[in-house]
Amino acid sequence: MEAPLDILRRYWGYPAFRPLQEEIISSVLAGKDTLALLPTGGGKSLCFQIPALALEGVTLVVSPLIALMKDQVRQLRERGIVAEAIYSGLRNQEIDRILDNAVYGNTKLLYLSPERLLTDLARERIRRMPVVQIAVDEAHCISQWGYDFRPAYLRIAELRELHPDVPLIAVTATATPEVITDIQEKLVFGDRRGVFQQSFARENLAYIVRRPPGKEDQLVRVLEGVSGSSIVYVRSRGLTKELAHKLSRRNIPAAAFHAGLEPAEKDQRQGDWIEDKLRVIVATNAFGMGIDKPNVRSVIHYGPPDSPEAYFQEAGRGGRDGTTSYAVMLYHSSDGERLIRNWTYSYPPIPEIKRMYRALGSYLQLAVGGGQGETYAFDLTRFSQNFGFDIRQAYSGLKALEQAGYIILTEDLVQAAQLQFIVTKQQLYDYQLKNPRIDRMVKSILRTTQGAFTNPVQLREGSLANFLQLTVEELRRILHKLRGDGIIDYIPEREGPQIVFVEERIDPTNLRIDEVRYRFLKERTRHRVDTMIAYCEGDQQCRSQLLLQYFGESDAPACGNCDVCRKAQVAPPNNRQVYVKVMELLEPTGEVSIPEVVSAFSSLTAEAVTGYLQTLLNEGIIVKTGDKLRHP
Repeated sequence: MEAPLDILRRYWGYPAFRPLQEEIISSVLAGKDTLALLPTGGGKSLCFQIPALALEGVTLVVSPLIALMKDQVRQLRERGIVAEAIYSGLRNQEIDRILDNAVYGNTKLLYLSPERLLTDLARERIRRMPVVQIAVDEAHCISQWGYDFRPAYLRIAELRELHPDVPLIAVTATATPEVITDIQEKLVFGDRRGVFQQSFARENLAYIVRRPPGKEDQLVRVLEGVSGSSIVYVRSRGLTKELAHKLSRRNIPAAAFHAGLEPAEKDQRQGDWIEDKLRVIVATNAFGMGIDKPNVRSVIHYGPPDSPEAYFQEAGRGGRDGTTSYAVMLYHSSDGERLIRNWTYSYPPIPEIKRMYRALGSYLQLAVGGGQGETYAFDLTRFSQNFGFDIRQAYSGLKALEQAGYIILTEDLVQAAQLQFIVTKQQLYDYQLKNPRIDRMVKSILRTTQGAFTNPVQLREGSLANFLQLTVEELRRILHKLRGDGIIDYIPEREGPQIVFVEERIDPTNLRIDEVRYRFLKERTRHRVDTMIAYCEGDQQCRSQLLLQYFGESDAPACGNCDVCRKAQVAPPNNRQVYVKVMELLEPTGEVSIPEVVSAFSSLTAEAVTGYLQTLLNEGIIVKTGDKLRHP
């Protein structure tokens, strides 16, 4: 068996493990069930990827996020590691090929969505696979105490019946004590002692809340006061573009990032930001998974997310190099009202959910008894308009149906086109002779892909169309003709969310939703919302301490870095007097000149006032730009 450290250096190029990684990997290699709780950026995926390479056989990785699965598989393949993924939307032929390769080939890691895990087809193949490890990513999803419960996760333990002697590793970045216990129970851990947990404390991360009259001006002041790379999280796609444009006009290089961008555009913007060609990414929560950029100096939220778990993960993308960084929350009282309003919409009455289920069958023209395992393109806006639903309630109702195990609503994503030649090379050559217009296109496909005669290959339709100087529509017409002529098997590029029917469609009167569990989830969600509002509106308790107590660290000390702690550190009377006056002067416009501050103190010398101001600057309570003082 190759040593884990040698694998780390050979495939990832890191000289040493991060804290706890080596102990976690050793636990897995010793055949023990293991629960790893590492903060965002702590290297959770390596804890099962390295054992996968050390052991002879297949590692099954259960993950709920299609985008994250695809990203990890891409990164592994770039390192020369054989990895595959099965998720909603793949054709049965493609699933069959991937499962066969895992049984008979050299697949090292096979990623599966939980809903695809235990179909009859998958179960039979998994039984025959040389499985050496089972990994459960985002393991908090197995717990109803968690913030993203997925009912299909409850069946993961059935894998253990197929391979009872195989160790299981569960990883997550955020888990309360109740969630930790629940994960171990649901996954039938043989030994409850195999828990490896770092403190959630981030000593170099300063949590700051600002409640300005105008968020945009405050955002600019923060970016001017804190140099370096930054992420700005916003609620909507439209706001990503609007803010990125406004920041760029103020000479702060910024770009928008959201799930609706073309893959090539996402890669370009993400790459520019990682390489420091672009200073700021203004993003929805679609940004950040699997990204390990160490020198992010500020993570700014243009309003709070709906849970401490989400906030902790997103803010935790700052300061991974150990250097002081800032997690800044820009908050307005209307943000708290928005969170409560969204919570109300998130739990529509159960009769309304049943009406949505009936409407969904009509919208997809799906008969009772049909649809099991099938995937359908889905336009939430059109669905809501057609049947008179509020779009927020419609989304929440569909998520409730997902949690009840009837459907899956996938995230908004782009699935590349797939193509396979289903004729021999000679038959294709003969067809090209008769149709010379397609010759250049066929040669381009064969030159830029591998194995197109034996397996479906991914096709970037936009790039190919540009190369051939065609529109995408013209390219697709040609590809559809080739499919009609029996030359290729072809699935066009698909974009947007999709609905998967986990179970066959039933009569809505037979729909069963557990009201007790539904009410429990509703109450837990409200608790998270209330915790976020308290975090944003409170000024008495250390912000780091408040977050850590939520995650079960009841004895966490005050951090000394957040805005609440820094206020308390202004101890000398004259120093406090200067501090209070500076805060008053900053209130109207967010900035004040040093001469204005000096002139406000007739009883102190200019030297004394500037000395006290320097103390405030050193503490990071205020920042200086030119002769202006501002909030950090």
